Amino acid sequence: MTGNRLLVLGFLLLMAIPFLMPPGNGHGIFSGSDGQVAKMIAEIHPDYTPWFKPLWKPPSGEIEGLLFGLQAAVGAGLLGYCLGFYRARRLGGPPTKLP
Repeated sequence: MTGNRLLVLGFLLLMAIPFLMPPGNGHGIFSGSDGQVAKMIAEIHPDYTPWFKPLWKPPSGEIEGLLFGLQAAVGAGLLGYCLGFYRARRLGGPPTKLP
C-alpha cells in the first residue's frame, strides 16, 4: 500500500512541476529556439543573410503548432506500426486464436 501511495505522490509532483516553474525568459511561455537563434545570429553577425527562405509560412502560430503535432503523431504511429510489425514477424506472426 505504501508503494502505491508513493507512486501517486510522485505522479502528482511531476504533474505540478510545470505549473510551479517560472514562465519563459521574456519571449513567451512557448517560444522555441528558432527565434532565439535568429536574435543571437543578428547580434554576432549583423549582415548575415539566410541561405534559404521557407516555401510557405503558416498563417498563425496555432496552425504551425497543429502541423508540428500532426507530424509528430504520424511519425509516432509509423514507428509504432513498424516496431509491432517486426516484433510480430520475429515471434511467428499473430496468434490464430485467443487464449
